[in-house]
Amino acid sequence: MIGRFRSGDTIFYGEIEGGRVYPNGGTSAGTFELSELRVLPPSFPSKIVCVGLNYKDHAEEFSMEIPESPVLFLKPPSAVIGHGDKIIYPASSTRVDFEAELAVVIGKRCKNISAEKAEDVIAGYTCFNDVTARDLQRKDGQWTRAKSFDTFAALGPYIVSTEEFDISDAKISCRVNGETKQSSSTSNLIFDIPYLIEFITEIMTLEVGDVIATGTPSGVGELHRGDTVEVEVQGIGTLRNEVV
Repeated sequence: MIGRFRSGDTIFYGEIEGGRVYPNGGTSAGTFELSELRVLPPSFPSKIVCVGLNYKDHAEEFSMEIPESPVLFLKPPSAVIGHGDKIIYPASSTRVDFEAELAVVIGKRCKNISAEKAEDVIAGYTCFNDVTARDLQRKDGQWTRAKSFDTFAALGPYIVSTEEFDISDAKISCRVNGETKQSSSTSNLIFDIPYLIEFITEIMTLEVGDVIATGTPSGVGELHRGDTVEVEVQGIGTLRNEVV
């Protein structure tokens, strides 16, 4: 498990083991207690490619037909925040929702990758909250404004490698103020991750650090200022953010 951290003015990647962080390449300070460090977003994506309506239970929840191919949209890198950062409720919205997701972090610049070769370009997996101004999404009819506010792409806390994580049946959940709102499994994905990588890289080049947000299960709902929202993916950990 790898994270990105700040200690004073120093930013570094490090491996987490037993509550300690072991910096990659080492630093003059040696190792750290995790509690000593600020956790930063584990990736700096040039783009976040999101998949809409990619869980069977989410489609059933809204009585929508299963899509024949993935529905994609983008979030800008300016929307990214990390574990412990604040989600800012926009003044122009009256309805902001959480959407718990599993995210794929790309480890190699890639184009036209077959599903069979998809694992070769994956650096690992992390938690993602696709925060959405639902009222603006409905008003606009397309999703760019609703999905792109600063702080609307919460990512983290850490990256887990493909060897450490079983994507076939990982539990995914979302809690708001400790109350479970979403609970599902990656076994309910409509389009699996290898297929998504093949589909997306036929369209666009993915750069190192880019993120694919693989869709949200049923149970999406509203956030309010003062709420604490947690996205947990089994085998990765918990991404926690407060809404302000």
